[in-house]
Amino acid sequence: PLEVVEGGYTEPARPLEFAGQQLWDSAMTTGGQWIARNTDTQLLLLTCEQMDRRTELIAKIAETQEWRLYRALHDLEKMISSNLGLLGFTPSDRTRMGMAEVKTRSKLEELMERKSKRVASTMADSNPAG
Repeated sequence: PLEVVEGGYTEPARPLEFAGQQLWDSAMTTGGQWIARNTDTQLLLLTCEQMDRRTELIAKIAETQEWRLYRALHDLEKMISSNLGLLGFTPSDRTRMGMAEVKTRSKLEELMERKSKRVASTMADSNPAG
């Protein structure tokens, strides 16, 4: 399991646009336990800048409908997704890093567990030892 990283919120080293700043703020709060301030912030900053470029590309696509921009957007989104994984922002990567989220049990799961305990208890009571 990964150790918790100390440091709190860190400002980005370069200015970000809206989408990039949103990702940065979210990463600093959500990923604050595992984002290393001395090493991971460069990759995080790059990914935030990619998010800003993604917003720009989407706006250009809306204006021009140029097919090359669709390809560029697709490639950029693959890079963003990859970087988010490297930073631990996908469920499988959090599990790999030892940061798996605890699943809350549903009401159905609780009822099923109670029933199985009752059945096991009834079977033990009706089966005399001997």
